[in-house]
Amino acid sequence: MGNLKQLGNIPVDYALLSSLFRSYRSPRNKIANLETQGKLIRLKRGLYVVSPEESGKLLSTELIANHIYGPSYISMESALRYYGLIPESVHIVRSITIKRSRVFKNSISRFDYISGSEDYYPIGITQKIGDDYSFLIASPEKALCDLIAFTKELRPRFVSALLLYLEENIRLDMEAFYKMDVEIFRECAEVGKKRNDINNLIKLLQR
Repeated sequence: MGNLKQLGNIPVDYALLSSLFRSYRSPRNKIANLETQGKLIRLKRGLYVVSPEESGKLLSTELIANHIYGPSYISMESALRYYGLIPESVHIVRSITIKRSRVFKNSISRFDYISGSEDYYPIGITQKIGDDYSFLIASPEKALCDLIAFTKELRPRFVSALLLYLEENIRLDMEAFYKMDVEIFRECAEVGKKRNDINNLIKLLQR
């Protein structure tokens, strides 16, 4: 099954898989059989990834999230956990998109996409390069702004309440927080949601 191995851990669409198996009488049946055998994992309709056992490469949920629905970038708790800034393991992969909000579930995880405005979206996005792939993820600053802006029930109206949230609720690495880039917070406050709360983040950072 050399054909599959060469795909590595990059998500592939149905058209590419069909072209790989065009010598078969029914590429569709071949793809369905590979999925039944667990060699291919279906991410959503028409999008697959080769199983790690078959490819010899670990799956990247960040890369998968970028491919399932885009344009999008990994953010909120998912990005903070990726950077090692919060201790809790994260069971939902959260991303921000400029398209409408969506949820996708597959055997790998649940992937949540939250809609952000077009002027807010590009602030503080960074590209991470893997062995032979790359994905888009929020900088730590943007991930924190997104977490505050898009968590509906979160309204830390005072700096003290915000500090409590960072230290107690998400157990953020506060040493890393005090080294964050205030400019990204300022840009987010200018065009994003919950301006007062993001400004409190700036006040806290500048204490």
